[in-house]
Amino acid sequence: MVKSSFISFIPQEEKEENKGAVEFQVFSFTNRIRRLTSHLELHKKDFLSQRGLRKILGKRQRLLVYLSKKNRVRYKKLIGQLDIREAKTR
Repeated sequence: MVKSSFISFIPQEEKEENKGAVEFQVFSFTNRIRRLTSHLELHKKDFLSQRGLRKILGKRQRLLVYLSKKNRVRYKKLIGQLDIREAKTR
């Protein structure tokens, strides 16, 4: 498992006070997604982990849509820091 792909751009003191912030939740979901993705590269038939990954992806996607509607500047900054693609709009 590759540890260097995980992100840690939030300082430790900010982690303790802002666990409910949308940015922190998206950040933690992104770390979990990357960890599960590297796990699934080794264990291709782990279907329960695949289901968990899909659920986390959905949660992160809903949070990103919420953030993009509420504050577009914070949304752009967050997806730039996390190096994830922008959500498709309908």
